[in-house]
Amino acid sequence: MAEAHQAVAFQFTITPEGIDLQLSHQALRQVYLSGLRSWKKRVTRLKNNVITGVYPASPSSWLFVVIAILATMYTRSDPSMGLIAKIQEHLPDATGVSKTVQCRTVVSAVLFSTLLWLLLIFTMRLCLKQLLSYHGWMYEQHGKVSNTTKIWAVSTVILSDTPNLLTTQPVMVNKGEVCTFTYLESARLLMSDSEYERMTTLAKEFESSLGNRLQWYLKLKAMWASNYVSDWWEEYVYLRGRGPLMVNSNYYGMDFLYVTPTPIQAARAGNTLHACLLYRRKLNREEIKPVILNVPLCAAQCERIFNTTRIPGEETDSLIHWQDSEYVAVFHRGRYFRLWLYHAGRMLSPREIEHQIQHILDDPSPPVTVEAKLAALTAGDRVPWAQARKEFFSSGVNKRSLDCIEKAAFFVALDDDEQGMMGDDPAGNLDRYAKSLLHGKCYDRWFDKSFTVVLYKNGKNGLNAEHSWADAPIMAHVWEYVMTTDCFQLGYTEEGHCKGDVASSLPPPTRLTWDIPAECQERIERSLAVAQTLADDVDFHVLPIQDFGKGAIKKCKISPDAFIQIALQLAYYRNRGSFTLTYEASMTRLFREGRTETVRSCTSESCTFVRALEGGESKEVCRHLFRTAAEKHQHLYRMAMTGEGIDRHLFCLYIVSKYLGEESPFLKEVLSETWRLSTSQTPLQQVELFDFVNHPDYTTCGGGFGPVADDGYGVSYIIIGENMINLHISCKHSCPQTDSHKFGADIKKALMDLLELMSPEKPDPSKAEQNHSKNSKKDL
Repeated sequence: MAEAHQAVAFQFTITPEGIDLQLSHQALRQVYLSGLRSWKKRVTRLKNNVITGVYPASPSSWLFVVIAILATMYTRSDPSMGLIAKIQEHLPDATGVSKTVQCRTVVSAVLFSTLLWLLLIFTMRLCLKQLLSYHGWMYEQHGKVSNTTKIWAVSTVILSDTPNLLTTQPVMVNKGEVCTFTYLESARLLMSDSEYERMTTLAKEFESSLGNRLQWYLKLKAMWASNYVSDWWEEYVYLRGRGPLMVNSNYYGMDFLYVTPTPIQAARAGNTLHACLLYRRKLNREEIKPVILNVPLCAAQCERIFNTTRIPGEETDSLIHWQDSEYVAVFHRGRYFRLWLYHAGRMLSPREIEHQIQHILDDPSPPVTVEAKLAALTAGDRVPWAQARKEFFSSGVNKRSLDCIEKAAFFVALDDDEQGMMGDDPAGNLDRYAKSLLHGKCYDRWFDKSFTVVLYKNGKNGLNAEHSWADAPIMAHVWEYVMTTDCFQLGYTEEGHCKGDVASSLPPPTRLTWDIPAECQERIERSLAVAQTLADDVDFHVLPIQDFGKGAIKKCKISPDAFIQIALQLAYYRNRGSFTLTYEASMTRLFREGRTETVRSCTSESCTFVRALEGGESKEVCRHLFRTAAEKHQHLYRMAMTGEGIDRHLFCLYIVSKYLGEESPFLKEVLSETWRLSTSQTPLQQVELFDFVNHPDYTTCGGGFGPVADDGYGVSYIIIGENMINLHISCKHSCPQTDSHKFGADIKKALMDLLELMSPEKPDPSKAEQNHSKNSKKDL
């Protein structure tokens, strides 16, 4: 109750003389400053809405148009061709502004200028959308740019000038026809002749009958919606999933590989949390530069980075996003705290956050019964969690505490373990570090929050992110900023503490309270058992490969992504003796609200190359086949990025068929295929924030995810600079055919073999000397 009394702005007592008010000026000042900060944010949000609303023009351009129109009227010209006079006739006479002819003329001119300005903005937007719909630049050969692309580039620069975070992207256009040829081409090498013949028959029947009807509905949605895929993808792939989020959906991001900026847990938390707040402030002000890939990528997913929670439901989950939150929820030794990150209308400094975190670390109070394992509900199956939430957390103290967690800016977990690449077994510890970030103890991460920042006892950190609200590159962009701001901008004192001072009036963090009945405790234990079984089954291996990166691959004049994907095909073939359906995630953020598309990396060209290499064909033949396979992969990747992929289209057709109550054997078989090799590249998006020349040890390790199939592998990779690749490999112990460490060794050997194959051959010195001596004898 002490915290409640501190929050009261005034007190009063009733006496015979009347009511005696006892105002707390300090509390009233806090209320005033908090309100002032809220109003500043509203003004900033309004300003951003205006700037975004008139893009690609600017608010100042309105004044330029008005002045230009008035100047031409001053020269007794009528640029409106009579429209200003028409507007003047319809102005009401009752207004004081329009009593004189001159004032009426000026008002009419301003109204005409405003309409002309809005028309120009609309026209510029249409032109810019058409320009951004051009994707021919992606198919240009390196060093050879067509005149069309040159004209397009100049026009785009003129119209867009400096793109803001929410630059207008074109709408993803639905395919004009149901095309099954590309699917059959990708599936042919994985099917027997009889299976392929059967699928071809099903595909032809689908195209000639139900497919056209489904396509008509999909075209209608594409005309109406800003993106005909993303909302269904979010709902049916993520939110309707009834299995655990932990391992199956959530992913993780790691700290620097070789460096821990400070060994003090509270200090690292201070800089990390403050850097997250700085990113959020830049995001709210739209000061973050958009990611540019010749054209700006859609940043719609950034809107739900903070203040977002996934709410469980019995049939489907829902994503709830709040406008703002001034605190984070903190977990430490089985207890939950509310930590305010703003005080007196300002953001807490890193040193002040460190002070507050240390207060939590020093708190000796024990957790109440089963409070420590409460988060296991978010790690288990969704239906039991939805039922428990409705039954035990819909009122009273449990609802208040749960609301505090769900409405927090994000979740923070303070671990008592030490993690990182350290000790006598650095490789094994790195694997354990990855597993800790992926699932922890199954009850020390709130897996429903948009992301959880994890801070370890030895100063290492990391994150665990929920997947439904956005894809990994969005969270990676945040984490790159947080890591570099932590080390290169905020920094630490010589003792390892955060810089700055601590205000004496900071209120301490508030402990959340719970009233958990016995029946709820049983539900928690059951969810924990499900989650623990899943976590124990995960086999994880993190493999940093040094002295091998983009620089070596570029010397071979091969796309780095194509190089790695073909290496994965070679490694899998050596590991399992066969090929498999391979998933590579490609972003579609060239379109408004775009998310991902599938690149089917296992192609007939890559299989032909692998068979030739393993069959002992000559280097010349293998090199030719390798380049052919790499070109095919690049072509598929470009098609996926430009909306020409097949998997999302077939997925949407399947959803329409379910709405119509129609059964399609073809779509059912396509959507039930198993991706035994699921891969994803995490690109380094803000290279300018890192300094690999002067600070080579400050190398990000990337992140990873759990296996998609019970008998398959999950592979995430990040290319760091010119000389390093980090791989995150996952599978399951329960499958005797999979082993993450063995597959990691196979991938490394495949990369080295391909590099040796494609590297330019160096002349043999002995042969050169023999040729030189022969030539000398001829001269004699």
